[in-house]
Amino acid sequence: MSNAVETKPENQQSTEQKPQGLFNRFLATVEFLGNLLPHPITLFAMFCIAIVIFSGIADWFGLSAIDPRPEGAKGRDPDGVIEVVSLLSAEGLQRIVTGLVTNFTGFAPLGTVLVALLGVSVAEHSGMLSAAMRGMVMGASKRLVTFMVVFAAILSNTASELGYVVLIPLAAMIFHSLGRHPLAGLAAAFAGVSGGYSANLLLGTIDPLLAGITTPAAQMIDPTYQVGPEANWYFMMISVFLIAIVGTLVTEKIVEPRLGKYNPDEASIDLNENNIEKLSAKEKSGLKWAGVSLLVVSALLALTIVPENGILRHPETGAVAGSPFLKGIVVFIFVTFAIPGFVYGRVVGTMKNDRDVIDAMSKSMSSMGMYIVLVFFAAQFVAFFKWTNLGTILAINGAALLQALNLTGPEVFVLFIFMCALVNLSLGSSSAQWAVTAPIFVPMLMLIGYAPETIQAAYRIGDSVTNLITPMMSYFGLILAVATKYKKDMGIGTLVATMLPYSMFFFVGWVALFYIWVFGFGLPVGPNSPIYYTP
Repeated sequence: MSNAVETKPENQQSTEQKPQGLFNRFLATVEFLGNLLPHPITLFAMFCIAIVIFSGIADWFGLSAIDPRPEGAKGRDPDGVIEVVSLLSAEGLQRIVTGLVTNFTGFAPLGTVLVALLGVSVAEHSGMLSAAMRGMVMGASKRLVTFMVVFAAILSNTASELGYVVLIPLAAMIFHSLGRHPLAGLAAAFAGVSGGYSANLLLGTIDPLLAGITTPAAQMIDPTYQVGPEANWYFMMISVFLIAIVGTLVTEKIVEPRLGKYNPDEASIDLNENNIEKLSAKEKSGLKWAGVSLLVVSALLALTIVPENGILRHPETGAVAGSPFLKGIVVFIFVTFAIPGFVYGRVVGTMKNDRDVIDAMSKSMSSMGMYIVLVFFAAQFVAFFKWTNLGTILAINGAALLQALNLTGPEVFVLFIFMCALVNLSLGSSSAQWAVTAPIFVPMLMLIGYAPETIQAAYRIGDSVTNLITPMMSYFGLILAVATKYKKDMGIGTLVATMLPYSMFFFVGWVALFYIWVFGFGLPVGPNSPIYYTP
């Protein structure tokens, strides 16, 4: 985890300048505790060592649990008892040494994220995604500009850095050009990019990443269970409009009135040079032809899945559920970004041949070094946790405790989402947090009757809503640096106080939508995603 705030001199504040009060002391405590945490890679390495040691101790004490699965179920021991498997032994050391490489290469999120990113990289480096975002925001009417800023920011999550690097500074410029407070534009875009992180109309790299972590966690209870990248698609699509509407209302009714009229004297830059580049005729033409190519690709894909005899339907049942189309959805993410991205690049001149495409892909892969190292250690942790049976035993005992406390109804998800939101204050990486929590909470909530797809959708709410108010979020320093251009004495407390209303209303609104969608209307969170699971 990078401490971006400390690496930027303009972000620093003297102690006497920091706002006081109970809330700001709470934020200072969160920042202090977060700074005490080691890098996520180091954290996972420490977790691996801790699992090895704890498994030996638990085995010595004879920790076990009664297997809730029926007799004859796959993976169930004949005696019906799940015991801890010690890795602090000769056999454990042998398993660690022989499994280290396969743990890494077989970790599902690794391949799926990298393949999806190859396609996204073409669209990003050709300039298509940036042009599309600028076109959406700058082409909006003054009445809709706030909504379009938040909406475009949510969609920018498909290419993770695009929203932070391009759209947030752009939104501040647009609001200033309209005579509105630039920090209100920055806040609206930040709310969409970060607070609405999990929501999107299209499947992005986060979907296969989380599904790849949820699947092995679910397989602790059901060895045949599979969670696809499309598992939360329906719920995340409808969430886009909720976050866009709530973000717009919070900006216009709370944040902007609180900021008041902007005083240009507060800026640390020459605002006369703060010009916005409109889309050129060539860029508009590029977007048009990219859109045409996307329609062609979509039509070709539809021919494989819409007809009853479509070649990508399930070969035995003829259904879409469990079909090669859904199992290979990452391939289609790759195609639907790469082809329009290349078409756009050809039209505007940013991509002329296959070498440009390869360069774009290579640049994105070169930036994934940190992620690959993180995955190596996260994969070991997940594998060790599964080998030792500690996750399964903790899940069974945790489920029993929830049943004893009569916390088996839908209300359990409020506590689960709130816990995820709190953990996110100090552990900002979505994949890192889920790799730690999924092996415990997915089996636990499965045992009280909820499907992994539903559990994962709930996690994504908690993982998103507090991104806005934690200095541990990797781009927090960048946002603060942009904000100081318009308000030179901007501090961490001021930025967090500005974003807190979004965090609060996103939490309440998103949790309400989750309950209405899942438990009110009984709608699935994604294609072929059950709400409940029968242990």
